[in-house]
Amino acid sequence: MQDFTPELGALRNRLEEASGYLRIAEQKDRRTALEVEMADPELWNDQDRGRRVQKDLAAVIEDLDLYAALTEGIEDAETLVEMAVEAGDDSLEPEIGEAVESLSGRFDDLELRSLFSGQYDEGDAVCHVQSGAGGTDAQDWAEILLRMYTRWADRRGFQLQVESISEGTEAGISSVEFVVRGRYAFGLLQAERGVHRLVRISPFNKESKRQTAFASLQVVPFFDEMVDEVDIDESDLRIDTYRSSGAGGQHVNVTDSAVRITHLPTGIVTSCQNERSQHQNKDKAMQMLAARLLDLERQKRDAEIASIGGEKLVVDFGSQIRSYVLQPYQMVKDLRTEHEVGDVASVLDGDLDGFMESYLRWSRSNTNS
Repeated sequence: MQDFTPELGALRNRLEEASGYLRIAEQKDRRTALEVEMADPELWNDQDRGRRVQKDLAAVIEDLDLYAALTEGIEDAETLVEMAVEAGDDSLEPEIGEAVESLSGRFDDLELRSLFSGQYDEGDAVCHVQSGAGGTDAQDWAEILLRMYTRWADRRGFQLQVESISEGTEAGISSVEFVVRGRYAFGLLQAERGVHRLVRISPFNKESKRQTAFASLQVVPFFDEMVDEVDIDESDLRIDTYRSSGAGGQHVNVTDSAVRITHLPTGIVTSCQNERSQHQNKDKAMQMLAARLLDLERQKRDAEIASIGGEKLVVDFGSQIRSYVLQPYQMVKDLRTEHEVGDVASVLDGDLDGFMESYLRWSRSNTNS
């Protein structure tokens, strides 16, 4: 029978590493503290606090259960090997091989966690898609990107909620702002931040010529509460109300419930039209403004550290992070990591995990170099 000692030893080493980056000892203590807090009868008097504690506890339990399952899986595989050796039974070899391969795959997925090092990587994300050069094709491309990220969020079990959208002049959308809720949503979506380039036969060109279009994605962390790091002076804001547009039932277009907030010193604009009241829309727009301002401060700090940082890219030729080519051949290629996929349809249908993983590894290697 095959000697599985090296494979099982490697899995044990990976389990020990996982104990470190999952902070298992710390998580066990934290679980106890959070369970005590959950049992507090006064907890849900503050709905925000209740949701935060519930979310934190669920994340801790998820990590501890995963670590326990991996530990049990390795122990079961080791037991099978011992049984097979003692009984001289080679028939267990396929079962052991499958168990080792399955465990290795689960560790591959888990080890992506070790690539997240940012303060806000584990949290939700605010995303803004903006059409760029390319006219109607660019607006159509922006709408395709919204669909792509919606499908990706569905694949991962994340929640994507569109907060505001501006329709295109002929087709597609000019811009859209949405929130993605899910564990590590911000950490994953950082891979998508930048300009995306589409090359295809334009459906809007009567001569069926090839057209290049651009759209950009901006990603910042989202906070359910206003964060202490962001001090927003009300006198710096211009707050406009307008009627919501799009699907939404009888409430839409009845009152001026949608809210647009302009931060005058920076020119940053956020808006929300999906909540039931003007007050709720204003609160959500303020949350997104806080996220954008915090990201702006981060960019300023990065620019101070690296003199080449902080430059805003024009959504046009030469600025893209990724190209999606449908004609004359089919290929999606990330220009930073060199990761490429020939199945464009699957990528546009939300199969982005390969690009995100390669970006995380590329980013980590550049940080460490």
